[in-house]
Parts: sequence; C-alpha cells; structure tokens
Amino acid sequence: MAGHKASGRRRLTAPVEHPRPRAATAGRRRAQPAPSPVAAAARDVGHKTAIVAAASGMVLTVMLPTTAGATADAPQEALAASSISAAAEARLTFERAGLTSKFDPDTKLKQVMVASGGTAKAIGSEGTLSQPMDELIKTSAFGYRVSPITGYAGELHTGQDYGAPCGTPVAAAAGGTVVEAGFQVGGGGNRIVVDHGNGLETTYNHLSTIDTAVGAVVARGEVLGESGTTGASTGCHLHFEVMVNGKLVDPTGWL
Repeated sequence: MAGHKASGRRRLTAPVEHPRPRAATAGRRRAQPAPSPVAAAARDVGHKTAIVAAASGMVLTVMLPTTAGATADAPQEALAASSISAAAEARLTFERAGLTSKFDPDTKLKQVMVASGGTAKAIGSEGTLSQPMDELIKTSAFGYRVSPITGYAGELHTGQDYGAPCGTPVAAAAGGTVVEAGFQVGGGGNRIVVDHGNGLETTYNHLSTIDTAVGAVVARGEVLGESGTTGASTGCHLHFEVMVNGKLVDPTGWL
C-alpha cells in the first residue's frame, strides 16, 4: 500500500491577536509645571560646580536650594546637600582675603575733643597722644604730693614727670601750633606749649634747649627741644602736662 502523505495538512496555530486601538489620550503627555527660578538656579549651580570640581579634582559638598518642605501658606526654601567626589589625593586650598586697618591718632584726637563737649574728662582719649620721648620712665605722677622743693604736703603736681638724662630729645605729642616757647618764671623753666585745637594743649617743661618758636606749626613726633633741669627742678627730667580748655588733667589717660 502506498503510504498516506499528510503533507497537505497544516498544523493548528494559536489565534493571532490583533492590537487594540490605543486610547485617545495615550499620545498626550501630562503638563509639567515650569521649574521655579530657585530650582533653575540651583540646577545651574550644581552643573557648574560639578564641571569645576571635575576639572580641578576637588571633593566638595554642595548645598543646593530645594523646595522641599514648602507650603502654599508659608513658602520656604530648604537646603539639600549633594556630594561631588574626585580623586582621594586631590588638594583643596582656600585663599583668605586680606584685612587691613589703619589707626589715625590725629583723627581720633579730633573726634574725642569734639565729642567731649569741652569737658576735662574725655571718654576714649587713651592713645590719642603720642609719647613725648622714646622711653618713658615715670617718676612723679599727676596729683597731690609732698613738694620736693618746699617739703610741704598737699601740693598739686600738675603733670607727669618722666626721668631722662639731660639732652634727651622731646617731641610733640600731636600736631599743632606752638603758642609759648621760652623761660617760665613760675617754675617750669624752659617751657613749650603746643595748641592742638578744640581746646587741647600740651606743655613741655624744664627743657635744656628749645628748638622751636611761637607760631611754628609742628607735626606729631617732631622734636621740640631737649630734656633738662631748668626752673623748679631737682634733676634732669621732663614735666609733661595736658590741658583741656585751660584745666590740667592727668596725662597718662591720653598716652
């Protein structure tokens, strides 16, 4: 018998599924809210920081603003930290801006005298006058004492004495105009008085020499003469006085 061939038969296959039509809204994208200016700035800062860090090999933690935690009633901006990493051997350096400060004693002196309103005790006067000699060795202070000349108690010592060898240079404590330069019969000996303006004057007494004249305009630190022992003096020294509107005050509060 001849064999039966089933070559003409086809095997059943699974039914073909036809694609379902897409919904009408499948092609539409949901509208995304426009990024806030803060978020956009943060994104730009983050991108720029990442580029700089990658180029320099730095390891940084960047604080970026975010809108997390904001509410409609009380909008606020928080900070979110993100890390940017680089090689472990990278070096991070900072440059600190230099700060400078210049003290101007002449300007401060003028401010103190104007603010004091002409009173003998000016607040903040310390440091407004420069020392009249390079080295100040205090001997007899301002105030009442036993007179080394007469021996009587209760004498008002009107200035501050500084011990110094005769011939030691004596300089102006501040800029001003010389209003007195000569021998004082009352005990000051060779005496110089400088008017600094606004009611302030300084005096330099018992000098051995006077190297200036009345009417001269002198600068702070300019040499006026040399220390000595002229007048009512028991030895070489400088008797330095400070006067505010004609009233003598303790010089140590001004140096």
